[in-house]
Amino acid sequence: MPENTKPLTIDPAELSFKQASEELEGIVRALEGNTLELEESLERYERGVLLLRTLQARLVEAQQKISVLLGDIEPESDDSIDTSLS
Repeated sequence: MPENTKPLTIDPAELSFKQASEELEGIVRALEGNTLELEESLERYERGVLLLRTLQARLVEAQQKISVLLGDIEPESDDSIDTSLS
């Protein structure tokens, strides 16, 4: 089995973000190489779509967590504070 190819039976959710990303990169390289048979190309393409969806979902989740964390540390706007130096 090639170095960057994981068995296609491993659930993408069980892979780390880095592992899933590396596997997706390997699939893209294999598909771009035009050396695979049609059936294997289709199988790899399907796997790539699953990996991509998993990675995108994780990025959205991470983005939401960051937004929540930033919301927790940014000061709230308080219009009742008088900023004039009278």
